[in-house]
Parts: sequence; C-alpha cells; structure tokens
Amino acid sequence: MGSEEMKQCLENAGPGKAAILAIGKAFPHQLVMQEFLVDGYFKNTNCDDPDLKQKLTRLCKTTTVKTRYVVMSEEILKKYPELATEGVPTVKQRLDICNSAVTKMAIEASQSCIKKWGRPASDITHLVYVSSSEARMPGGDIYLAKGLGLRPQTRRVMLYFSGCSGGVAGLRVAKDIAENNPGSRVLLATSETTIIGYKPPSAERPYDLVGVALFGDGAGAMIIGSNPTLSLEKPLFELHTSMQHFLPDTEKVIDGRLTEEGISFKLERELPQIIEDNIQDFSTELMGFAGFSEKDYNKLFWAVHPGGPAILNRLEKKLELFPDKLNASRRALADYGNASSNTIVYVLEYMLEEAKNAKKEEEKGDNKWGLILAFGPGITFEGILTKNLTV
Repeated sequence: MGSEEMKQCLENAGPGKAAILAIGKAFPHQLVMQEFLVDGYFKNTNCDDPDLKQKLTRLCKTTTVKTRYVVMSEEILKKYPELATEGVPTVKQRLDICNSAVTKMAIEASQSCIKKWGRPASDITHLVYVSSSEARMPGGDIYLAKGLGLRPQTRRVMLYFSGCSGGVAGLRVAKDIAENNPGSRVLLATSETTIIGYKPPSAERPYDLVGVALFGDGAGAMIIGSNPTLSLEKPLFELHTSMQHFLPDTEKVIDGRLTEEGISFKLERELPQIIEDNIQDFSTELMGFAGFSEKDYNKLFWAVHPGGPAILNRLEKKLELFPDKLNASRRALADYGNASSNTIVYVLEYMLEEAKNAKKEEEKGDNKWGLILAFGPGITFEGILTKNLTV
C-alpha cells in the first residue's frame, strides 16, 4: 500500500470500528449453465412429466440466473441413486456428502482470503462459521480450524441454519467480536451446498422447482478486525453499525425442516411483498446512524443479498433506487445463483470492482456510505451500515 492510500484509509476509517480486511471465495468444480439445467435435472431424476418440465423452464428464465456451481454430479448420483428417488430415507447419505463438501469449500475460500489479507493464519484469533448445509458434532468450525492449521486457542462461534441472512448475521457477530477484543482478527467463513435438499420433481411440491431454478453452492470468507495495521493490511469496508429485526408471526413464510429425506424448504409467495412492506423503515433507521434520511437512498450504495429477482425489483421500486444501485446484487445472482449465506460475499466483491472502475473513470458521486442487507428465516432482517474505504 502506497503512502497516499495509507493516508486515505486513515482519514476514512473510524477509530475502533471493525472493518473487512480481505475477501475470498471458492466453488465446487461442477458449473451448470442455466440453459442446460432443465434437461439435465429431469434426466438425472428419471422424470418425464411435461408440465413440470415446462414450469421449470419458465422459472429458469424468470430467476435471471445464468450460471451456478453445484456439488451434485453424475458421479454422486451413480454412487447414491437413492438421492433421486422419492420417499427414500437419505439424510445420512446427504450429510456424509455435505459435511465433507462444505468443509472443503470453506477451507479453500478461507485460504484465498488469508492469502489476500497478507498475514499468517496464526494471527487469526477468532473464527465465525456459518452454514445451513450440514449437521454434526463437533461442528464444521472444528474441521475448518483443523484444515487451516489454526491455533487451538482460536475462539470459535457457529451459526447453523440461518439461511440467506446467515452471511450478514456472521458479519454482525464478527464485528462485535473484533470491536470488543482489541487486536483480534476474526475469520468469517460461510459454506453451502444444495445437496442437503436435492429432490426429484413432484407435482405435490411445485414450490421445490423454485429452488432448483435459483439456488447454487459455494463458500465465502472474510477477515474482520479493528484498527488495521496499514503497513500490512488494507481495509475494504468499515462496519459502522449493525441491526437485526425479526417480523412477528412470519416464521412460516420461510419454512425449513430436516427430515429423513434431507431438508425440505417451502417459501411462501408473499415473501417479496413482506420484504417490500418493511424495508423502508428498516433501512431508514439504519441510515440514520450516519445522518441520512429516506430522501437519501440514492446517495448510498446497496449491497443486498439477491434472494431472487422479485425481491430486488420490489426493493428497487419501493425505495425508488436508480437502476444501477443493485447492479452488484444482480450480477451475483446471474453468476452464482442464490448461494444462501455466501452470496453477500460475492456481492461485496462486485461492489469493490464497481468502485474501482468508477474511480478509474473519475466519476463523482456519493458512493462512500452504503447498506449491507439480507433477509432470512424469521422473517429476519439483517443490516449493516458500512463505508467503502477504497473510494
């Protein structure tokens, strides 16, 4: 980091406030092109229902997803053909696959993040691990710590089954740890795979097809710490203020249950409407900590978990955002699908890329402050008021 960059970071960063110091990601090797998904899915599940096939074809177009990475493969289905069979108890097989897969991806994402950070893994003092794709004891945090060679004294926190809001929830927890433990460096890792809920198509569960058309696999990682050592570290986003709200009597809107056939998810159709009805008050309260009001939505950048295009469209319309405000979220959705807790990591990475390009083009604008938002089971709203320290 040059002297001018150091000076800029010192001017931008708030004393004692936690910041994201590095970002990393990882994916399984199987890349699925959305245009080929329908034929492959129906072939692998030995289903020839034309109505369901037509419905999935429509959904694949409306989700705006273009590519996704998945753990599921023909090799796995050959070894475990029961995963594509209706009504067969397969939770043991699924967890055997998922537990191994999420650990591998989390290790790879964390290694990428640590390499970008520039300090040794031994400097990590805390680990926050997030996943809705595994269940075991000890949990994935132990296997991740072991795989990275972290010190046995590393203090660990696990967030299980937080769904799509898990990444921002983990960021909130990491922020609190960093700000209350001077000198600490927190590794946040998220890792997800859809194998835990993979099922053959069924006319009795048409809502399953939404997940088939939308969700993807992968892992993300971030290093969080306060008072960065600027000769070694480059702060990316200051985490200024965090908030979490749940909406009473909405717990059935995002419903996930662990059964003998894996996880069964059901998303009610009113989810986008509920988010639209509540996003203004939540965002305005969070923005207020930096002196912004509801008139200032377009003065901020928006790093929103892309739960689906309907959620992004409704949020954009409700807040009257400029069309480019959700570009990073839409790009992440198109390139990776909804990868649950991981997706916010990919959104933030695209945010940095956009800010860098804007800087090169010498664009002027209010793009230093922003909101990091996600929505998950509960219904739970997670939000962080943040400042881009690279602009």
